[in-house]
Parts: sequence; structure tokens; C-alpha cells
Amino acid sequence: MTGIRLNAPAPGWAIEADVVVVGSGVAGLTAALRCAAAGLSTVVVTKARLDDGSTRWAQGGIAAALGEGDTPEQHLDDTLVAGAGLCDEEAVRTLVTEGPGAVRRLIASGARFDTSASGEIELTREGGHHRRRIAHAGGDATGAEISRALVDAVRDAGLRTVENALVLDLLLDAEGRTAGITLHVMGEGQHDGVGAVHAPYVVLATGGMGQVFSATTNPAVSTGDGVALALRAGAQVSDLEFVQFHPTVLYLGPDSEGQQPLVSEAVRGEGAHLVDADGVRFMAGQHELAELAPRDIVAKGIMRRMQEQGATHMYLDARHFGAAMWEQRFPTILAACRSHGVDPVTEPVPVAPAAHYASGGVRADLHGRTTVPGLYACGEVACTGVHGANRLASNSLLEGLVFAERIAESIAAEHASSPGVRRWPAEIAEPSLLPLIAPEARAEIQRVMSHGAGVLRSAASLAGAVRELEAVHANAVLAQQGAANGPGVLGGKSAEPGVESWETSNLLCVARVLATAALERAETRGCHWRDDRPGRDDETWRRHLVVRLAPDRSLVVTRTEGTAFPPTVPTVRPAPRER
Repeated sequence: MTGIRLNAPAPGWAIEADVVVVGSGVAGLTAALRCAAAGLSTVVVTKARLDDGSTRWAQGGIAAALGEGDTPEQHLDDTLVAGAGLCDEEAVRTLVTEGPGAVRRLIASGARFDTSASGEIELTREGGHHRRRIAHAGGDATGAEISRALVDAVRDAGLRTVENALVLDLLLDAEGRTAGITLHVMGEGQHDGVGAVHAPYVVLATGGMGQVFSATTNPAVSTGDGVALALRAGAQVSDLEFVQFHPTVLYLGPDSEGQQPLVSEAVRGEGAHLVDADGVRFMAGQHELAELAPRDIVAKGIMRRMQEQGATHMYLDARHFGAAMWEQRFPTILAACRSHGVDPVTEPVPVAPAAHYASGGVRADLHGRTTVPGLYACGEVACTGVHGANRLASNSLLEGLVFAERIAESIAAEHASSPGVRRWPAEIAEPSLLPLIAPEARAEIQRVMSHGAGVLRSAASLAGAVRELEAVHANAVLAQQGAANGPGVLGGKSAEPGVESWETSNLLCVARVLATAALERAETRGCHWRDDRPGRDDETWRRHLVVRLAPDRSLVVTRTEGTAFPPTVPTVRPAPRER
């Protein structure tokens, strides 16, 4: 327990619950619905509206062995290959075995997937999959449909929700167990200003941290808040160096920033080709699956071709689809491209890699338990060992479903063994306040990360990134003491508490961890590409890097002895259920 907190006003109001779920994507809402169904008083806290997270933007679909001839074992094999030797096999087996049942339960809750004339779920392929096992909805609007179904279910169930609320810090009791969270409601919720939710169980489902880079497919809310909160509370994070850069993001120019339009891997799954400006297919011969190789391989292939030709982007050619297929199968992508002046029906689509998905996160076991008792994590914010060094396409929505269900079962079982137990936050006379980073430093952090820790990394680029990020942190510490003026500090004054400063502070926190771990991992593996260490080194690096925040706010990095993620804290195990 570090005792480190954001500099924020004391809570002016509080609500009570058994469970507070932070996040409203597939992981958060599934966990909340399952907890409520088990009779637990459950509150959902979300940063924007209920349907504004990353789930809504998922185009491709959800992977599960649902098709004839497909098996969980085949799905496991593809996942392990994509994970480049760092997957926890037990976690992957849990995912692929329980996945089909979780998808069927999602359908039973109201999600409508695309079906054939005979009523069977239509399945497609994406990169790294040797079978057609990707279920989709609305052509390329799978995430939006899943979000709709879950939001409707939450509203029908009457769950208490707090929208437009930025989570701040974890509350702990005197024994170091979870006692709730503090949060700031941004002017439109039931409460305004800083408040608290008191609960003995907290589920982090806050999504990713793509906004740490200048260009990303992630929405604006993805600022790494959950990872930063967990670190301040003393939890461990793992594998943060493995950031997946989606190979095919619509290229909008060299100065484009923020959320970029995604061109789903499913487009390649249906037969689109990657070509250079001369129309040459450059992925053929680089991998047996060519354009459908795992994402790290495709992203590297695109980057190599760009370097060879001095180009800023490549092209995705699907003109052979014809207008009818584009309009029926990929209406969202078609509209996005046309809104930016590109018509995929008649011309190749300019694409380049952009930050997409964090394979690492808050270290969690098979029941979503973190190293802080009472704190759970699932979805993109978590690191269960499922993704290893590179997430297999469309495994993310499935992970959110499966592990959210397991978390709810674990919490319900523990709660049943100690009904009525309440935990109250310990009084901290002088909490260690993290120095806030001025909002104006956000663009600088993103620039440093994009240039130093982007798709292509080296010891020099990463060392430079670490040095610049530590300078921002050090100057903020001095400014907190009223003694400095530098990056992240304006006029010699530390930043004032507020949403933009809290978000920027969270971004700096996760950026420091990511760059530090990437510098430490002196090899190329999965989506971590070091041009100074191009080979994979299993003898030295077939293990995880685990990072925690020390009480003095420095980062402590350790290596595990292998790839397995052992249970973290004792708990009452839920009874086995039908898969």
C-alpha cells in the first residue's frame, strides 16, 4: 500500500454499495449485471455516457469457437501463436473453453449478431485465425450492438449508474483492503464535484490508454485512469510494453492527432489486399497468412515497406468487393472513409499503423483478483496473461465477457461467506499527493511517446523517452514544492486540481511505466519491436516484467520466473458452472 493519491478535494458526498464497477464497456457492464443478478448492491461509474467507451468502437467482432469443425483447442493454438511465447496457457484455455457459452449468454441477454438465411451466426476470419470464428453484428458495428444490448439490460435491471464521472483513487481500509473509490462527477450527474462510493469490492473495467500516443484508435476517454489508480494503490501492473498498433488505420496526414478511424481487420478477412503506391502486394511471402498474419507482423510489414520507400502510408485495396458488399458488410467503415474524401469502392484506402490496444495492464489472476485485496480488474485495463506479447484479433471482447463473469462469481462467493461486512476507508492524516501535471504537457507526453516508444523502438529512442518523461515528473515534484519551472509546469506553479490535470497526470504515470518496461525488455517480441535487438530471446525474456509504484513515486521493475500468472490473494472459490 503506497498511500499515494491524486491532489483532489475531499469527497463532499458518498453512496453505499456492495460492488462498484468502474467502466461501462463489455467487461464493466457484464460484471455489473452478473453481480446484481447475484443479489449484490451494484453501482456503475463511467467516465462519459454508458455507451461511450471503447466497446462501442469495436468493428471486427468477437472470436469464439462457434462454427462447425472449430474447437476451443484450435482457438487456443492460434492465441498462443499470436502471443509470441508469453501467454499464460491456463488463462487462454479458460478464455477459449468458456468463450462460446459466454457469447451465447450475451445473445440471450439481447445482443443480435448477423446470421445467415438459415439462422446460423455468420462467421468471418481475421488476422492470426486459421478458422472463420469471428461473430459480427451490423456488418462492422459489432461493438455498438454489444454496447446497446448491455446498456439496455443495465437500464432494464434498474442498476444505479453515475455517468460523466472520472474515477480518482482507490479507498482502502486500515488493513489495506478495498473500501471503495473517490470520483469527480463532471457537472451532469446526480452529484457534482468530488464524492465517494463506499464498497468492499471494486471492479476496474476502465479500458485502455491509447491517448498516451498522438494518434490512436481509442476514444478520448482512454487515458489510462484505471492503471494509474491501481499503481497508486499499490497494485502490480505487467506487460505494459506490449502495445498493439493496429496495422490499418485510415491515414489522415502527418499531423493528425487523437482518435483516428479504424479500418477493421475483417476487411482483410474478406479478401482485401495491402499494397504500396505501385499496387504491389508486399505481405505475400512474409507470412503464410499474408495480410491475415497476426497484427504485429502486419504492422511491421507496413512499417518496413514505408521505410524502404520513404512513404508515410500504404494502401488497402478492396475495390473488387464492389459497392453492394461495401454497403452491406462494412457500412460504418465506408461512411468513415467517404467522410474523409476516400471512396473504397473506387480507390485504395490509405492506411498506417496507430496505437490500438494495451495487451498489458493491472496484473490479475483467473478470477480477476489483483494484488490489492478486494480490487478486481477485467477487460483492457487488466493483464490476465491471455494476450501475451500480442493480442489475437477479436479476443478482447471475449476476454471482457469471460473474465467479467468469473469476477462476479468470485465476488458473490466471497460475499456469501461474509454477508453484511462493510469496510470503511482508513483516515490518512497526511496522504502522499502525486504532483499534478498541467494539461498543457499532454501534447508533449504524446509526442515523446509517439517518437520514442511507438511502433519502432530502440535503446536510444526509449532512453530518450524515459529521460524526457522523468524530467516532466521531476519538474512537477519541484513545482509542488514551489521551486521550479519546466515541462508540465506553468509559471513556476504546480497544476490546479481538475479533470484535465488528473487525466494528464494519469497519462504521465502510464507513459513512464510503458517506456521504462520497453527499455528494459531488450528483445523484439510480439508487438514490442526493437530495431537494435531484432531477435526474440526466449532464454532471457520469456517472462513478464512486473512494475509497481514505490512510496517515493519511483518505479520498481521485477521479472517473473516464467509466463504463468499465479493466484494473487486467497478467496472463496465459486462453484464450477456449465460451460
